[in-house]
Amino acid sequence: MSGANKASAAGLLDHPHTTRSEQETRELAGEFAKWLQPGDVVLLKGELGAGKTVIAKAIARALGYEGPVTSPSFTLMNIYETPGGCIYHFDFYRLNQEAEAVAIGVDEYLQGDCICLIEWPEKVEHLLPETCYEVLITIPDFAGEKSKRVVQFSTREKSDAGFRH
Repeated sequence: MSGANKASAAGLLDHPHTTRSEQETRELAGEFAKWLQPGDVVLLKGELGAGKTVIAKAIARALGYEGPVTSPSFTLMNIYETPGGCIYHFDFYRLNQEAEAVAIGVDEYLQGDCICLIEWPEKVEHLLPETCYEVLITIPDFAGEKSKRVVQFSTREKSDAGFRH
């Protein structure tokens, strides 16, 4: 996560960003993507329909991937080859047990040189690396603004008591 200090300096980390459209959310995620380095792990958190796949797609596009980016809900993982390396995109929404992720080698993918984007990371909490990025997407309760999102980028470090910000 060598890009963390630069991303923080760019004003991206540790405070909420309000977006009023999917396009604004994509642009914000594209800015964040500029700071990602090979081997970084990004946890995409938010309720169903919050925009986790929108963020994943924007990151892949910003890193030069031109093919389709879809949520791998049924396959668990998609691989995107970019000019700067690969991206592993995981979606664990349908995962019943952490052992299913172990069976496809998730722990090895997380230790590699590719950027990993993980939707529903709470399902594989014990497999996550010591440090990673977290992107929390929330939908504010404002009538008439269904495209509005609050996006917060932060870093996470493992401790004996779990993760802390």
